[in-house]
Amino acid sequence: MLPHSIDMALMLKLFLFTLLSAWSLRSMASARYMDKSFSLAARLHADDDSSSKCWESLLELQACTGEVVLFFLNGETHLGAGCCQAIQTIEHQCWPAMLTSIGFTAEEGDILQGYCDATTSSSAPPPPPPPPPPPSMEPNDVVTLGGFFLDP
Repeated sequence: MLPHSIDMALMLKLFLFTLLSAWSLRSMASARYMDKSFSLAARLHADDDSSSKCWESLLELQACTGEVVLFFLNGETHLGAGCCQAIQTIEHQCWPAMLTSIGFTAEEGDILQGYCDATTSSSAPPPPPPPPPPPSMEPNDVVTLGGFFLDP
């Protein structure tokens, strides 16, 4: 049997430990509570038009993965306009680190972004072709107008 003073000291320590544990559990539980405004949809801004554009661009990038792989493996220097548009939208308007998140290195992401930015800025639509010159008339040509011959 323990002396009365040791028994009281042990009981006090046990009480303080229990109180501290209860307080820390309460703090952790309240820290995990999230307001409904922090739902997944709110965090992703799913109701926002720009967010749907980001998701569409991500799906477009998935569709053109073959082009991107050939771009790096075979050195093909052509990515389709849709693929570049998706890369630019993701990098400039959505999630700049997304390309590294889906498996590209930071360097590959920079190369893709640089290529698409350069392609877009240098690919202004060509000017329309000049109109054909008017037909020249020789002095001895015969012109018909409404079935009548006109002699120049």
